[in-house]
Amino acid sequence: MTFRKYLVLAGVTVCAAVGDSLLSRGMKEAGAISFQHLSSLILAILNPWVALGILLLLGFFASYMTALSWADLTYVLPATSLGYVLLALIARFLLHEQISATRWLGIALISAGVGFVTRGPELTQHPVEHALQEGATVQHQRTRAHD
Repeated sequence: MTFRKYLVLAGVTVCAAVGDSLLSRGMKEAGAISFQHLSSLILAILNPWVALGILLLLGFFASYMTALSWADLTYVLPATSLGYVLLALIARFLLHEQISATRWLGIALISAGVGFVTRGPELTQHPVEHALQEGATVQHQRTRAHD
């Protein structure tokens, strides 16, 4: 995997964790909202923490879409699950949330699972697609040889 792909996965992880954290902080300030009172929803969106959280979550979606364009969902989603570790650290030390030992254990298990997933191929090669790609490579080499 290239450095650029690692950056995309890091973007997914960081944007999601920080965006969710900012959204949480802003919503604690905004208070309870309801779809029955859309004005409270609009006021919540205008909260700077919520707005910044939304912007980072848009960055998450852009990075996520980019990652999905070159890798399988079964690779991208677990690889970005390291964001749970970052999210837990942010929640604990910046939002001052209490995290139980059971949650830390769950986060550790997720992190261990990521190690298993990232050892496999990032994109599934189907026999037909693989044969077509091989044929295209051979054709390209033949074309270059004749030039």
